[in-house]
Amino acid sequence: RVDDLTACLERIVRDPEVALGRVKNRLAFDYDPALSAGYRDVALNLCITSPYTVSLGIDQHVCELQLILKDFAELKNAEGHQRYVELRNARGE
Repeated sequence: RVDDLTACLERIVRDPEVALGRVKNRLAFDYDPALSAGYRDVALNLCITSPYTVSLGIDQHVCELQLILKDFAELKNAEGHQRYVELRNARGE
């Protein structure tokens, strides 16, 4: 459900140990799904900055977290991801 995804996103944003970077909202109403071969999600680039990650020296490591609705996740498969990669590469991203 979109409400669950939104609640998850709100918790991430409020977490003082999360340094949020880029956000790609591929679920936005004004997003053109043709740009991602129909793939829809919210992708967050973030760092976890806690005493533990600082002690390991990984507090500046950027990771991507993809929030996806269950219905889209069930449709996602290797072939669909390959089409997206080919489209992205053709655009030079």
